[in-house]
Amino acid sequence: MTDATSERAPLGRRERKKAATRKALADAALRLFVEHGYDQVGIRDIAEAADVSTTTLFKHFPSKEALVFDEGDEIKAALLAAVRHRPAGQSIPGALRDHVLRARLPKGADADPCFTRFLELVDHTPALRDYARRMWLQHEVDLAAAIADESGAPADDPTCRALARFALEARDLGHGSPDPDAAVKRAFDLLEHGWSAHRDEPAGK
Repeated sequence: MTDATSERAPLGRRERKKAATRKALADAALRLFVEHGYDQVGIRDIAEAADVSTTTLFKHFPSKEALVFDEGDEIKAALLAAVRHRPAGQSIPGALRDHVLRARLPKGADADPCFTRFLELVDHTPALRDYARRMWLQHEVDLAAAIADESGAPADDPTCRALARFALEARDLGHGSPDPDAAVKRAFDLLEHGWSAHRDEPAGK
């Protein structure tokens, strides 16, 4: 039986209208950025495409970069779930490695073409890449708390905070590398096993 107090109340007409406007702006921005390039599209272009004023746009999004990234809560929830709901026997660094690799550019027949274009846009636009990195790193404290909880460590354990920080930073280590996934995997190997196990290991192994 579902507890009625835990269910999300239906949105009212005003909230639905705000949500629809926000989605129209985000969709218009992404479409224009992909079609013309991030630097070639202005705030006024996005507002006109969504049929709203620039004042309305800024009521929903504080900056041009924010139009592309509107999933902070979802990003945090996925990070914490990667730690808390990892398969039996998998280490926390291993779970974070798999999550980071999934969060990078999708590959193969199952990759969503629209999402792939979006990630390529971010990867090739310094302003968006920097903004995405800031959004990603803002979850360090929550991730560290989840790691501490899962490992039975004190909430303020510095090793949990260090693992959270370095795991989040590892996502961008592959940028510009001929094999980004391999670069990320080696970073997580270091987090998993420590420096002494890897300092004499050949780079290609």
